[in-house]
Amino acid sequence: MKILTATKNDAGQRLDKFLSKSLPSLPAPLMYKYIRTKRIKLCGRRAAISDRLNPGDQISLYIADEFFEKKPADYDFLKASKALRIVYEDENILLADKPQGLLVHPDDREYCDTLIGRILRYLYEKGEYRPQDENSFIPALCNRIDRNTGGIVIAAKNAESLRVLNQKIKDRELDKRYLCIVKGILRQKSGLIEGYLEKNEAKNKVAVSLHGGLGKREIKTRYTVLAEKDRFSLLEVRLLTGRTHQIRAHFASIGHPLLGDGKYGRLREESLPGFKHQALYSYRLGFEFCSPAGILDYLNGKTFTVKDVWFSGMFDYTV
Repeated sequence: MKILTATKNDAGQRLDKFLSKSLPSLPAPLMYKYIRTKRIKLCGRRAAISDRLNPGDQISLYIADEFFEKKPADYDFLKASKALRIVYEDENILLADKPQGLLVHPDDREYCDTLIGRILRYLYEKGEYRPQDENSFIPALCNRIDRNTGGIVIAAKNAESLRVLNQKIKDRELDKRYLCIVKGILRQKSGLIEGYLEKNEAKNKVAVSLHGGLGKREIKTRYTVLAEKDRFSLLEVRLLTGRTHQIRAHFASIGHPLLGDGKYGRLREESLPGFKHQALYSYRLGFEFCSPAGILDYLNGKTFTVKDVWFSGMFDYTV
């Protein structure tokens, strides 16, 4: 018999979710059978699959030792690069400035050197993340941006911060601003453009139309022209809805594709030397909480900005 003790990062999880993360070698059907037959107990009593954990709860496991065996500590994230630009950090969160070309999460082409891999390595080497002391929690990203878009990404260092931020993002209590360069000079120097977006999963591409329909989702994009030069405009953009490729596809749909965007524009015509990726950067993040934020209340009203957006110099514009 072995005992696992729930930490504060495990609090609020369902028992079955906790066990799946803590004992990955224990097959799910067998785990549910052990719960039903009382070979897994919670605080000395019969457990239910849907029981929610509290800090200090003890899970007694009357199961074979083989399910507790762990591989030697050979963490994949230690293979990630040490390069990490930090905009802000405290004991609960980290704001990273993701460079363009870097994935936020692993995919089938790149597994180790991703933004989350770099953050986990940084926290591990700093002593703030100790996988051996965690039952189920891993520091995680709260938002994501495309591989070829740069800018601020939020990482939560503990489970409570992750829970709060996920809810605040869902409730749209964060103000995210983007800088981008589009082709052409816009007639209206500020405004709101609206439409409907439909995603083609197979092509990883979206289409924008003026009318709704089955499979289409409403999009709203607010913009302000900050500077103009020759045949290009520098914009600040605020998403009122957050859809896949929204900024890129929305501006392309009104005849102003982003500079360097080969997916939604004509790359040869719209690119300039030095623009390997679309000129799009999530450069500012503001916390605008409308309701209590628990341990993150101190962030309310604060704004964080990336000062050195690489393409803003084309217009002699200072962030």
